[in-house]
Amino acid sequence: MESKANDSVDFLESTVLLEQLQYDEGFRDGYKDGLVFGKEDGREVGFKHGFQVGEELGFYRGCVDVWKSAIKIDHSAFSFRIQKRINQLAELVEKYPLTEPENELVQEMMDAIRQNFKIILANLGVKLGYEGHTNASKHDLEEI
Repeated sequence: MESKANDSVDFLESTVLLEQLQYDEGFRDGYKDGLVFGKEDGREVGFKHGFQVGEELGFYRGCVDVWKSAIKIDHSAFSFRIQKRINQLAELVEKYPLTEPENELVQEMMDAIRQNFKIILANLGVKLGYEGHTNASKHDLEEI
């Protein structure tokens, strides 16, 4: 009778051991797959976000360039105060750390850029704003 009891204990023990081995193997495989897919997803999200940030900065840079061109043509095109704000905006855009996406100050810097831009527009009495990549279809953005 002890032999049957030992056999059933050995059987249960080996079953539990096999189940644990399968669980551990499945966990390792899932973890490896998660790392691969997580990196791919992270790269894709980072690329899209980087594109959006670059596009917005390009919009502000373009506005600064137009305003500075107007100032070169006519020095009195804008008041001294507005010219000073335009130069501050240009400096903020130039200092934005495009090559340092993990810089903790990027959001604060972008907020400062947006705020400065709004102040310039308010002083000029102009309604203009960055609204994102509105001319592209969703499909176009997914391909980027």
